[in-house]
This record gives sequence, structure tokens and C-alpha cells, in this order.
Amino acid sequence: MLIATLIVACKPKEKKDSNKNQTSSEWKVDFLDNFDKFNSNNWQDQRIWVNNETHCYVPEGEFGTREVSQGTLKLKVVDTGKPSPCDNLDKNGKQHPETQYVAGRIVSKNKKEFIKGKWTARLKLGSNGEPSMFPAWWILGAQNNESPVQEEDENICWPLKGSGEIDIFEHHGDHQKDHFTAGAIKSLGECDKGDWWSLRKGFDVTLNEYHEYSVEWEGSDLVYRVDDKEIYRNVGEGDKYPEPMFAILNFAKITDSPMSGKEWVMEVDWVKHEYK
Repeated sequence: MLIATLIVACKPKEKKDSNKNQTSSEWKVDFLDNFDKFNSNNWQDQRIWVNNETHCYVPEGEFGTREVSQGTLKLKVVDTGKPSPCDNLDKNGKQHPETQYVAGRIVSKNKKEFIKGKWTARLKLGSNGEPSMFPAWWILGAQNNESPVQEEDENICWPLKGSGEIDIFEHHGDHQKDHFTAGAIKSLGECDKGDWWSLRKGFDVTLNEYHEYSVEWEGSDLVYRVDDKEIYRNVGEGDKYPEPMFAILNFAKITDSPMSGKEWVMEVDWVKHEYK
């Protein structure tokens, strides 16, 4: 997944070693955003064309696509009703065609990046199960070479080591209501070649109610939880992600199916990272 035209000041990566304080069994929080405001020290917009998405990612919450209010972040897909030019580019520099749909996507790239540990977000959807709907909460290796490229070491293509992907929550609205998938992307050893499905599994949950979705490193395993209850585990896959990783929250529209209303919403109460 990933690209953008937004360039911001570079910040040093926050690298937390998973071996730190291994004698303690308690998780310690080293990053928490309660979304009392949009904090540019934690996040930046990402404008990118991937996965043949049919919307345009817009900056600064245009059209209400990225809004922080009443203590939560709202990321939306919005139907503007009129096709307009889109400046999002794909990996090869091709520009997205005109579209009437706009969307929000934020990343903690070069803001908050951590090695291993535990990532959690508390979120809900305003609606679910509609064709084309594709909200996601995931993490990506910090050396990923897709825009915004802001540091010299951001030169590794997805999904090679340094640019690996772990999906904590993805809802594929075309498939089923109140259903999401989670799992790692298996690298096939070449740029842009990944196995999306062999390490992934689907789960039922009431998506329009708040739940905590997390992934944590437990030894060599990746453990996925909902409301702190283990639902799935990628056995032996954790060691394949030794790099600092950053967080991504986005709401995408992935096919040409029309929206039934004017907007879709993913509401995020908080995001945090912990270590032991």
C-alpha cells in the first residue's frame, strides 16, 4: 500500500527496542494520542494513489475528510457529487484520474516510529458492509520508498525487510457486514510482490461499536487481539519485521460501486504504542 506530495520537516525516528526491560511483564506506553486535536508532531496527511483506489486523498481535511472533534479523529470518504482533478500519483508517477470521491489518510511516518512492541487503536465505523468500502488501521516499515520520502534511508520497496506491512484491521465492505481481516503481508522477495492472503484471517465483530484492535510481538510471533483477547497469531513471523514501523489510518474506496450516502466515517478514539 502507499505515495504523496506533502513534504514536512524531518524528525528523528523514535526507535524502541523490543528487548528493553524484558524483566517486566507490564506494557509501558511510549506513545499515546487521544485526539484532543490534530497533532502534527504525531501525524501527517498522506496523498497517494495505490490499489486502484477510486478516490483522491486531499490535504488538511478538505471536504471534512479528516476532522478532529469531541475527542475523536474522523476519517471519511466523501462524495462531492462532481468529478474534479486529483493530484495523487502512483508509484510510477501516473496521476489519478478525475473523481468525485475524496478521502482522508494519515501516517505517523517520521513522527512516531517504533521497533516491535504493541500497537493499538480504539475505533469504530459509522456504517459497514457497503460495496467499495475499505477502512484500515495498519503499520509499515519506516524505510518504505513511497512518498513522502523525507530521509535518506527511505529507499526500500514494499514489502521487503525495512518496508514490511502488518495489517491490524481492514474491512472489505464488498465481502460482508461486521467482518474484518488481520494479518501480515508475506514478502515474496521482490519489489511489489507480496502474498496478501496466506497469513491473514477474517473475524466477525460489531463494527459500528468501539473496539480495541492491536498487534503485538510475543517472542517470534505476531499476536492480534480485539479488546485484549487474542484472535489470531502469525507464528514465527515477528522476526521478519525488525525495522522501525509507523502507523497508518485511512478510509479508502476501492471499486466503482456508488456510495449509498454522501460519506463514510471511521472514528478513532485513540492510538498508542507500548513496549516492555
